Amino acid sequence: MRQKKFILQEKDLPKQWYNIQAEMPNKPLPPLNPKTKEPLSAEDLAHIFNLECSKQELDTEHAWIDIPEEVLEKYTYYRSTPLVRAYGLEEALGTPAHIYFKNESVNPLGSHKLNSAIPQCYYCKQEGDTNVTTETGAGQWGAALSYAAKLYGLEAAVYQVKITMQQKPYRSMIMHTFGATVEGSPSMSTRAGKDIITKDPLYPGSLGTAISEAVELATTTPGCKYTLGSVLNHVALHQSIIGLEAEKQMEMAGEYPDKVIACFGGGSNFGGLAFPFMRHVFDGTHKNVEFIAAEPESCPKLTRGKFEYDFGDEAGYTPLLPMYTLGHDFKPSNIHAGGLRYHGAGMIISQLLKDGYLHGVDIPQLESFKAGMLFAQTEGIIPAPESCHAIAATVREALKCKETGEEKVLLFCLSGHGLIDMPSYMSYINGDLQDYQISDEEINKYLAGVPHIEPKI
Repeated sequence: MRQKKFILQEKDLPKQWYNIQAEMPNKPLPPLNPKTKEPLSAEDLAHIFNLECSKQELDTEHAWIDIPEEVLEKYTYYRSTPLVRAYGLEEALGTPAHIYFKNESVNPLGSHKLNSAIPQCYYCKQEGDTNVTTETGAGQWGAALSYAAKLYGLEAAVYQVKITMQQKPYRSMIMHTFGATVEGSPSMSTRAGKDIITKDPLYPGSLGTAISEAVELATTTPGCKYTLGSVLNHVALHQSIIGLEAEKQMEMAGEYPDKVIACFGGGSNFGGLAFPFMRHVFDGTHKNVEFIAAEPESCPKLTRGKFEYDFGDEAGYTPLLPMYTLGHDFKPSNIHAGGLRYHGAGMIISQLLKDGYLHGVDIPQLESFKAGMLFAQTEGIIPAPESCHAIAATVREALKCKETGEEKVLLFCLSGHGLIDMPSYMSYINGDLQDYQISDEEINKYLAGVPHIEPKI
């Protein structure tokens, strides 16, 4: 019988996270104070985030960072996650490619987000914080943070993008189940939310909007820290557990990926899978691996954005981040992959894209759901709409192999399941979904609002 799944024993789980910043040929530019334009220190960032994550954010020296023993113990609740050979998908496509996926949907929340929620809440508890707050798009991160906060006795407040709260009501129910409070964003509970609603009472919300509200709450509430589920360097650090496990599991399978693929919103699951493999590109041992980030066609920051210092939120509360951006005022279309509707790319990803170590591909909404349906019917797992973008990009690569006859090894991240996204699938099946394109004129309009700052470094 051919082997389908490759699973590590608990004793073989990675004991350290991989910090790619320490080994990048060109380090990412630092975040800046929006008033002084000076690089921020860890102590500066600790006004918003916990101190340990702030230190990890700026660490460009240590390639390996120990995972706290208590976090490792919590990881064993659901790790390792399986590496799976997608034989059914291969056969349906008639491709000679070998397709593998890292199945991050098998934890209590059904997505990769828990990998960073646990350590972030652990560090907050260690430092004496009592409350955490965050934004969430599709709801995976909000659910993960709600659960992790409960593990450590913290109170959690979540701002969920209003349109995705309506599209995915069960996500907010999960957050409530774990004891969190949940507000649709923009809300009337913050100054940022009130200002946005005043300008546009029918605005459906964006991740940038929800971040503004969460940061405002964190900076005005004693004992409360802001937590983030993507974009920032320390989140990618925590997510490296995905790729470090996959590296060992690919060795068990006797193969090494030619292409590493993941969906892309801010960069957490992409970096988590890709960065441990990318270090072998840096050292020359596997220099021909291709890294592909699959973003929505309607939110194309990697392929059509501009590398600038920009805010991570709509109201301008965050530090200025060096990123590929569509502009912090960008208003994304209401696609069902709510977790990918973000205007900017993470700082590490942006630098690596600038240096040519990865590239983005734009996936139309209908193509993503078509690929997700095929995956469900051949592999028996209904993927999250976000993950469908990675599957669609993988299908494209597999069909290229079919044309050329090449037996490439493709590895993608199944970042979450779609069992709470069935209304989205029914909309697709009923023919109610459509693709959304954005014009150059619209992109240029939003980019005009970017600060265009020359850093003092």
